[in-house]
Amino acid sequence: MELRSLGATGLKVSVLSFGTMSFTGGSRHSAIGSTDVDEARRLIDRCIDVGVNLFDTADVYSAGASEKVL
Repeated sequence: MELRSLGATGLKVSVLSFGTMSFTGGSRHSAIGSTDVDEARRLIDRCIDVGVNLFDTADVYSAGASEKVL
């Protein structure tokens, strides 16, 4: 996986990121889809295996559940 500098932080992040909005569903983002915990963990493991180290998450994604899964 290609990495790029994150501004002047000295951090290197993957050119691809992985979004977690659908983790565990939730009514607010149900139109996006719903990924159960086991599948979410499988996807996270696969991302790490291929070098993804940038994950998009927010406390509003499934009322914070996406952050707990991650």
